Amino acid sequence: MLIDPDKTSRRQLGQALEVAEDGLADFYLVGGSLLTNGTFEDCISQLKEQTGKPVVIFPGGLLQVSHHADAILFLSLISGRNPEMLIGKHVQAAPNIRRMGLEAIPTGYMLVDGGNITSVQYMSNTIPIPADKDDIALCTAIAGEMLGMKLIYIDAGSGAKNPISSSMIAAVRGAVSVPIIVGGGIRTAHDAEQMLEAGADVLVVGNAAEEDPRNLIEIAAAVHSFQMVKQP
Repeated sequence: MLIDPDKTSRRQLGQALEVAEDGLADFYLVGGSLLTNGTFEDCISQLKEQTGKPVVIFPGGLLQVSHHADAILFLSLISGRNPEMLIGKHVQAAPNIRRMGLEAIPTGYMLVDGGNITSVQYMSNTIPIPADKDDIALCTAIAGEMLGMKLIYIDAGSGAKNPISSSMIAAVRGAVSVPIIVGGGIRTAHDAEQMLEAGADVLVVGNAAEEDPRNLIEIAAAVHSFQMVKQP
């Protein structure tokens, strides 16, 4: 479950966590493209108080770092050509992350066109991979793995109209051996099932859970049912 501190009050987060824990969310991502209300640290602290699940930072900027979290996705926007998002911000953030003792997980972040201009597209000043260009996505993922990325995160962005296609996920899955995270536009259990069948390892749900936390229960049930079937 992806939590944007700017869109969630303490009360709303508490209510969402009740549903998320019942729905068996496996871990929580915290972050947003633009934070304005100063509740980032409070959000992470509340998560650590109310759940025993891992809390991982999904940073949208240099200030989104906290020693209260369990880890941080050290994102490199490999689908874009903005050097600040490829390495520039990382150089500035690295000493602080190391000083905090925060586990940094090297992650190749691939932004894909989800049918509308998302906050991450605007803030990162990058052009997303066209939704029908599976070849570009798989070549980008291969490059990310060769550069040492431990995860590939394919994202249509918060509020995307369209989820990542099964064909693109399958293409990337056939090209890399590292785990694949998929996010953006996942609204139904059917969406989740299709992505898992295509080869996604982790699904991230944000807006659907914000609109109605009960959506997370159905999506999580589909994920865990799929895992049960796939177990030897």
